[in-house]
Amino acid sequence: MVRLIEITVLDDLKQFMKLASESISDIGVHTEDGQIADAKSILGLMAINYNKPIKVVTEDEKFLKKLDKWAVDMDYYDPAEFNKK
Repeated sequence: MVRLIEITVLDDLKQFMKLASESISDIGVHTEDGQIADAKSILGLMAINYNKPIKVVTEDEKFLKKLDKWAVDMDYYDPAEFNKK
């Protein structure tokens, strides 16, 4: 399952990392630029560019539901643009 989110401040990133570390599932973070990080890796997440929304990939539905406050409204964001370089 995939969810598109937008993180803009450090406190949100800290909260995202905490939620990810509480999940037993693997969680990946993907950027438009092709960067990929483990959501449970502090170094990996610090290396990600957050200027644009990121994709969160996991099989943990409960975790994805906890990301509501960062969810990107798909009416205003074209997913086809995500993979263009």
